[in-house]
Amino acid sequence: MAVIVEFQHVRFRYPEDTRDSLSDVNLTFEEGSFTAILGHNGSGKSTLAKHMNGILLPTEGRVLVNGMSTSDENRLLDIRHTVGMVFQNPDNQIVANVVEEDVAFAPENLGVEADEIRRRVDDALRQVGMYEYRMHAPHLLSGGQKQRVAIAGVLAMQPKIIVLDEPTAMLDPQGRREVIATVDRLCRENGMTVILITHHMDECIDADRLIVMSNGLVTADGTPAEVFSHVHQMEKEGLDVPETMRMITDLQKDGFPMPVDALETEACADAIAAALRERRASWQS
Repeated sequence: MAVIVEFQHVRFRYPEDTRDSLSDVNLTFEEGSFTAILGHNGSGKSTLAKHMNGILLPTEGRVLVNGMSTSDENRLLDIRHTVGMVFQNPDNQIVANVVEEDVAFAPENLGVEADEIRRRVDDALRQVGMYEYRMHAPHLLSGGQKQRVAIAGVLAMQPKIIVLDEPTAMLDPQGRREVIATVDRLCRENGMTVILITHHMDECIDADRLIVMSNGLVTADGTPAEVFSHVHQMEKEGLDVPETMRMITDLQKDGFPMPVDALETEACADAIAAALRERRASWQS
């Protein structure tokens, strides 16, 4: 797959800080991939996200989006058409009193023709499962529904990349599940490049790739199974791992042949059942 976002030796420091928020970050993101970036508050993950559409510019180094440098003022509008951002609080992104009017707001401001706006709004709301709520008042929706409307508003701009900066931070467990399922579907069914910033390890399980950040540095980078399998390293960073991974590593220590990629609850249960059958068969033979 082609590289669509690239960080080249990026360093960034906020004016009021005495230390770097990003330190010599070198990363590439492939088109059509789903990447989760995990880390505590202050790890640099949100700062990284804001570099992807030029909200922040590197103190040193370069960020390229679809080949365009975010430091090139002449390409900033093109970059922001390419990268859509969704933030923590959906109330800060909802501007209209009717759902479909809110989703239409961005394309209207881009000068898109009325018929095309109608098509984009309907398509975006269907993609996030909110089409039946198109005539509802946003303030009457649940937190998860509001966040899905905010995502639809970004999708109506037709970006190639969607960056979600802790979109579930203010949601209850049901709202979190709704948003993460929507994000996963956008990548798998629509081929959109998705970059999810989070501090919830369970939201990373279905990603193609997991990046862990700490103190402005990338401390781990691989598949979720690869990263979470290093339990002690994650604990050293003050981060947890899924309970399924703890079970897998504990059973491996006891001699059970457990696959490290069985992170989903059902997959883990199936793997445990298979390992027990194998152990029973070896006792009987």
